Amino acid sequence: MLSSRSDLETSLRYLRQIQFADLGAEGQKRLAEARALVCGCGALGTMVANHLVRAGVGFVRIVDRDLVDLSNLHRQCLFDEEDARRQLPKAVAAADKLQRINSEVRVEPIVADIRSDNIGELAQDVDLLVDGTDNFETRFLLNDYAIRQNVPWIFAACLGAQGQVMVVLPGETPCLRCLIPTLPPAGTLPTCETAGILGPVVGVVASLEAMEALKILAGRRDAVTHDLIVVNLWPVRLRQISLTSMRDPSCPTCVEQRFEFLEHRRESTSVALCGRKTVQVTPPEGRCDLDEIHKRWNALGEVERCPYFLRLRTPDWTLTLFPDGRALITGIDDPVLGRTIYARFVGM
Repeated sequence: MLSSRSDLETSLRYLRQIQFADLGAEGQKRLAEARALVCGCGALGTMVANHLVRAGVGFVRIVDRDLVDLSNLHRQCLFDEEDARRQLPKAVAAADKLQRINSEVRVEPIVADIRSDNIGELAQDVDLLVDGTDNFETRFLLNDYAIRQNVPWIFAACLGAQGQVMVVLPGETPCLRCLIPTLPPAGTLPTCETAGILGPVVGVVASLEAMEALKILAGRRDAVTHDLIVVNLWPVRLRQISLTSMRDPSCPTCVEQRFEFLEHRRESTSVALCGRKTVQVTPPEGRCDLDEIHKRWNALGEVERCPYFLRLRTPDWTLTLFPDGRALITGIDDPVLGRTIYARFVGM
């Protein structure tokens, strides 16, 4: 029996899900108590987060380092032109939309780069890690954390009209490094900048990823696929590759329990971002005093201050500085120049 109007509204909101016998009322209750971390809020991350929040997953933490750009809008379903005009942090813009979609769940945005020195804090209280990233270094880090902490995670990737999804259940399935033993060297893989990407394939791959996430969070691990799902929409092909025999007996992560990416000591890095005339600079140690830097920047150009970042605009480039010390420098594509600008205006 429903005990209140709130119970009735909740029941009606999720009625069509509850009517699906393999989920049912018990599965819906588990979803309401579940906690998920969406790592990256680009094409895949926005769509997966959208599915999870609408399905009633009780807590969804969204972590992303980037800002909304006009070139994102064809595939990143939670953003609009106003978000791009304001160059809002993706995590913040997504959380704002999602909280208005479902006020019953809690959506927590965090504007940060996922690194070896913060993954423990970001993931310590969640039941599942969901991949919405755009690089294998971060995915290997997620794989390390998931195996060490015995937390399931879902790998997914898209490029062009193709995509892949793989669920990693520590102790039950192969991990990512069983399939990809070493980090692909920089510049050896195509990117969205060189190969492009179509929105519909993102929708398909994100839906597959979200479905596996709902199975796990609803307590139906028996229904989780143990295959690598490979999708191609141009031409249309769907393959399931069995992973049963693909666990590497010498895997450095899930067999030898060496967590190289999790234990890696970070150095200052400067990289050009995929698909954007933007360089990201990450200092070796996080946190900076935006208020103090704001005072220094006031005489240098147009300065914008908000709770999430400090931004300095010049005729040639725009520097956006975050509280964790990371900066995005838009208008350049040379990492060396990015480090020079950072050192000059922020310090390193």
